[in-house]
Amino acid sequence: QVQLVESGGGLVQAGGSLRLSCAASGSVFSIDAMAWHRQAPGKQRELVAAFTSVGSTNYADSVKGRFTISRDNAKNTVYLQMNNLIPEDTAVYYCNAEGTVVGVRAHPFRSWGQGTQVTVSS
Repeated sequence: QVQLVESGGGLVQAGGSLRLSCAASGSVFSIDAMAWHRQAPGKQRELVAAFTSVGSTNYADSVKGRFTISRDNAKNTVYLQMNNLIPEDTAVYYCNAEGTVVGVRAHPFRSWGQGTQVTVSS
């Protein structure tokens, strides 16, 4: 079993910055792809930023140039650096990971974190 725990959310003024963290733990595993999604009240969950299985990155048009996804492999942690925040960024942000639990009987996994609230004031 692989668990994901997000942290770093909070309240920030427009124009400010936050860095979200997502730490993976549990079974011996390898991660193939990771992504950040967000969901605002009354809205569908949307992709914000992602590492693909081939190592490239994707960003939602609304956050390009402002958000950066990165990873610290030694800490099994992925980050989302959010700069120049605007009120429209207010949402619960979720970390998602796909990979393989290794061992005698290896198997794939897909996990979601519990979410962290980001609120951007005007």
